[in-house]
Amino acid sequence: MLERTRTAERYARGFAAALVAVATLLLAANAGPARATEAQQGSQTVTDAR
Repeated sequence: MLERTRTAERYARGFAAALVAVATLLLAANAGPARATEAQQGSQTVTDAR
């Protein structure tokens, strides 16, 4: 049979899980595409040919 956990223990587990979730979201938000190794050749404008 399962033993009841204390309220403080449940809150501590929930708080720890929230910290892990926030850290994961911050890491995911800061992960972006890698920077290009070569310099770009200026801006290229796309126009509609009508």
